Amino acid sequence: MARSVLVTGGNRGIGLAVAQAFAAQGDAVAITYRSGEPPSGFLAVACDVTDSAQVAAAFAEIAEKQGPVEVLVANAGITRDTLLMRMSDDDFSDVLDANLTGAFRVIRAAAKAMVRARSGRIILMSSVVALTGSAGQVNYAASKAGMVGMARSLARELGSRSITVNVVAPGFIETDMTAELTDERKSAILEQIPLASLGTPEDVANTIIFLSSPAARYITGAVVPVDGGLGMGH
Repeated sequence: MARSVLVTGGNRGIGLAVAQAFAAQGDAVAITYRSGEPPSGFLAVACDVTDSAQVAAAFAEIAEKQGPVEVLVANAGITRDTLLMRMSDDDFSDVLDANLTGAFRVIRAAAKAMVRARSGRIILMSSVVALTGSAGQVNYAASKAGMVGMARSLARELGSRSITVNVVAPGFIETDMTAELTDERKSAILEQIPLASLGTPEDVANTIIFLSSPAARYITGAVVPVDGGLGMGH
């Protein structure tokens, strides 16, 4: 049975692969995007997750056109990588606002209908650096680590309504961002990954499809790594 799915930041990279995977199994898929031309085949809604009014408007449009959101993938995010001594207050707070508070805003908007329906799937897109840390990414790692506490609190808060809340923590995935790495940097990264390869957006999408499926009905509050073993032990 087709469900109403929303993938925030679903216009490129991992988010787009996730949206395509849901569409391939027959779900009605909406994506949010901030700029550029969105991909065809989805209900594309312009929305900046740092703006509560835009989030409310996006959810109203999605509910009207494909029904209340039943599966939410909070994927939208930004990076402002730089070393601590060069990181401005805005570099830090903007990343927290987009990645962590942005996830809070869309989850809050989705939860109302899920609570009424006594059903729902919420999946937050974190990162391996949330648990391992990463030099030059104090802001990004903090925002992604915050998702773990948020998800586990929500899992306890919403569990009695049959709503699951889980976190996916990708490692190094083949995207436009990793394509810009030098061969030397890529080799250094691969040496740290037990599976000795980068992941694909589809690897992440497959995990999210599972967590949103009936097969995962008894999984909530989990942090699921998709990182080739890079973050083991954390």
